[in-house]
Amino acid sequence: MLAVFKRELFSFLSSAMAYITIGIFLLACGLMFWFFPDTSILEYGYAEMDGFFSLVPYLFMFLISGIAMRSFAEERKEGTYVLLATRPLTDMQIILAKYLACMVLVLFSLLPTLVYYYSISQLGLPKGNIDTGAVIGSYVGLFLLGSAFTAIGIFASSITKNQIIAFAVAVFLCFFAYSGFDSVSRISALEGVSASLVNLGINEHYQSISRGVLDTRDLVYFITFVALFLGLTKLAIGGRKW
Repeated sequence: MLAVFKRELFSFLSSAMAYITIGIFLLACGLMFWFFPDTSILEYGYAEMDGFFSLVPYLFMFLISGIAMRSFAEERKEGTYVLLATRPLTDMQIILAKYLACMVLVLFSLLPTLVYYYSISQLGLPKGNIDTGAVIGSYVGLFLLGSAFTAIGIFASSITKNQIIAFAVAVFLCFFAYSGFDSVSRISALEGVSASLVNLGINEHYQSISRGVLDTRDLVYFITFVALFLGLTKLAIGGRKW
């Protein structure tokens, strides 16, 4: 499993696509956070990163879908998955190796944004006037959100040979999982189950963790969500092998 993880990670790092995708993500974060008037922290005037943490989930949908789209789709297209499947590894070990490789790249994408926290801390009056606890909670929430989106991206890549289709399916599923349940809950005919529908969406649990409070229910939700989509990926791969 470690060999597959290293192979997948080095394959990502040796391709220009990974650097381009991460570079576009960081560029978009920088432009929205510092330069665009509607979202700029300089225009906002308060030493907090709430605007940043509300924007990143939507950028994550494209970043993570772009990273994960090649996981299985490229293997199937080039026929190399047959060689991978002959190794003494279970389907779940292969899936976890690819999943963890994608998560390392997501973590690499988040680390440079810590510069924003330091910059705002220095710009605040007085210096250091920023709610560090809320920022830490929000970063934990982003990491968990990234884990959920990565599981969706891996699943989307496992059901098609075309990377573009995998990317489109992953973006749609990420968007629906994040904000689709909130939109559906506003339908008047579903008013009686609106609270349950909201709890099914990722946004509710992400916002809860972003307040700086780590609730066990939120952690269980993300773990269950990831396990569900990795299980669906295993079914997709196992069905083709059969």
